[in-house]
Formats: sequence, C-alpha cells, structure tokens
Amino acid sequence: MTSVERIDEYGDLTPEEDNGGGSGRLVETSADWPSRGEIRFHNYSLHYQSNEEATLKSLNLVINPAEKVGIIGRAGKSSVFQGLLRLVNRSCIDGEILIDDVDIGRVTLKHLRSQISVIPQNPVLFSGTLRFNLDPLEIYTDEQCWKVLEIVRLKEMVFNHPQALHMPIAESGHNLSSGQCQLVCVSRALLRQSRILLIDEATANVDHETDEFLQTLIVDKIKDRTVLTIAHRLNTVRNNDRLLLLNDGKVVDFDVPDKVLNHL
Repeated sequence: MTSVERIDEYGDLTPEEDNGGGSGRLVETSADWPSRGEIRFHNYSLHYQSNEEATLKSLNLVINPAEKVGIIGRAGKSSVFQGLLRLVNRSCIDGEILIDDVDIGRVTLKHLRSQISVIPQNPVLFSGTLRFNLDPLEIYTDEQCWKVLEIVRLKEMVFNHPQALHMPIAESGHNLSSGQCQLVCVSRALLRQSRILLIDEATANVDHETDEFLQTLIVDKIKDRTVLTIAHRLNTVRNNDRLLLLNDGKVVDFDVPDKVLNHL
C-alpha cells in the first residue's frame, strides 16, 4: 500500500512552472544552443521556501566555455546545480542565470534540461539492456554507443558478452561493480554530447583506480565541454581550471586551485 500511496501523491503534484515567469516571456533559441557553454550568474539568489533565508546569495560570476570548475565549500554546492536545472520555483529566485547569453528562465524546462548532462554521485541504472541504459530514447547509433564505451574502457567487457550491447542490466545495476555502474552513467552523459556537464562527485563511491581514471577523463578527454563538479574531496578537483569556494551561500573565492586552496 505504500507504493499505492506514493503513486497517488505523485499524481497530485503541482506541475513545474514552465511559462518563463509570465505570459509571452519564453524565447526561441538557436538550433545549436548552447554552442559555447558559457554560464553567467547575475545577482543570483536562491531560496527553497520564500520565507526562508537564501541558500545562495547574490552570486555574480562567469564560467567560461569549456572551463572545468570544481565547487567546494560548506554550503550551497548542490544549490548551484538546482538553480541551473531550475528545480526551484521562480518565486524563490532573484537574479538570473545566463547560458550563452540566454536567460534560462525564459526557455522551456524540457529544452533546458535536454541541453545539460548530469553524472550523479550514486549511479542510476534501470532494468533492461545496456543499450537501453545508454540511449533510452534510441536517438544514437550503435557505432556511437561503442565509441563512448571505448572512451570509458568498457568496450572489451561488453564486446566479450554474448549479447554485446544488449547485455542485461539488473535493477540498479546489481550485476555490475560500482565502478562499472558509474562508467555506464559517464558513457550516457558523453553520448548526449551536451556542452554543459554537471558532476556530483562521481568518484565518491568507486575504487581508487576508477577514481583516478575518471578524473583524468574529465580533464583530458572532455576538453570541449563546460564541466562543473561538486567536490566533497579536494583531490578530485585539484586539476580543474578554477575552484569556486562557497561559504554561507556566498562566493568566497573563484580562482585557480593553488590560490583557492591556500585560503583554506
């Protein structure tokens, strides 16, 4: 009955705001938006409830195209991702976030979220085939799937399986190791070729070898994408271009890793 209660609750959820904040405010973007992946926060503040203190407070910063930025600090890291994905009602937001000079509050949620890839801390896999987990909407070719599997060093394992791309994946990926599960999620993100990639400490629950490989992959193999990484361990972002240090929802420092880490 708990499952029935949850389904009933989800059926009554209030739809997310998706009208650009007012009638007629939605804008059309170019077919290749975002083509650069520049992100600008302009006087941006975020509350989770309108009567609560802001979690992010007057952020003003520019993340350059293809830049690798690690986000560190005691509070506000996840809120940056919540803001970029518009997971908070517009009434709880002040200021704006621009991606390639377009206010993300003025594009539809479907369009915005389809242009941003996310690698979560805990890998998300579904019962079905590997092919389905990589490309559930069947947008990409088998050749493209093989290419990303080769990049993340899973090609040999999949090739040697009798069913190859159609090898079965158990619920939550229980028939794979934790490292393999995360690499499948990385493959899925790479396949989408989004200009912006959000990573929530993707190496937190994997072995040391996979950890090092993913860090190298992010810095060296994804050079054309803007990558934001929430870091719970400083060693995972030492090779990033810049570190964003947040404290109490404010920007304390935003500079090259050596300078930021010297302030800790």
